[in-house]
Amino acid sequence: MPAEVEPRVDRHTRSMLTDHMVFTPKYRGKVLVGDVAESLENILLDICREMDIKVMDLAVNPDHVHIFIQYPPKYSVSDIAARLKGLSSKRLREEYPELKDWCPKGLWGPSCFHGSVGHGVDVVRAYIQGQEEHHK
Repeated sequence: MPAEVEPRVDRHTRSMLTDHMVFTPKYRGKVLVGDVAESLENILLDICREMDIKVMDLAVNPDHVHIFIQYPPKYSVSDIAARLKGLSSKRLREEYPELKDWCPKGLWGPSCFHGSVGHGVDVVRAYIQGQEEHHK
């Protein structure tokens, strides 16, 4: 991955919108392990690809997810979080029915952290990679 964020060039805009997002399963349950974690990572990457969002870094930990993205200006960060959480909950719970037993009304807690990154790209990447190492 490149060290710096390149400006995104669309038909009528030029932007460098980035966000470091963190969200957790309900009750901070440690359910994002093994095959569930791998599937979640692929699901999040697929959703981002569908939305034309560039994933700069991603870490799935047992009880939370870090995702660092560059996104087009047509989306707000709350729209992105809602789509990522909603679709990933639906797809993951279809694939792993035991998650429905654990929490019948949805996988994710209602909260989400958003950090606008600006020029601190390297700091965010180092933090997320440190999370990956910490939980191995």
